[in-house]
Amino acid sequence: SPRNPEQKIIKRVIALEGDIIKTIGYKKKYVKVPHGHIWVEGDHHGHSFDSNAFGPVSLGLLHARATHILWPPQRWQKLQPVLPPERKPLHREQE
Repeated sequence: SPRNPEQKIIKRVIALEGDIIKTIGYKKKYVKVPHGHIWVEGDHHGHSFDSNAFGPVSLGLLHARATHILWPPQRWQKLQPVLPPERKPLHREQE
């Protein structure tokens, strides 16, 4: 968490450095993700503490990658690295 480094939160990476993303309720309608940062969002728009609340996240705060849902047992599954079509970056810089 950008507000509390002791707290861990799990979010979907929506955009990488250099990408331009249309935000959902952030102070700017469009954001170009700065060098060394990512844009993260929860799956429940409007009810998630994510980049739309606190902006781009430093890569230094990234700890791991979630690969599976383990709890509750009826939701056990491998996570797929898929972005919802409406959340894809508007522009991706060429490397």
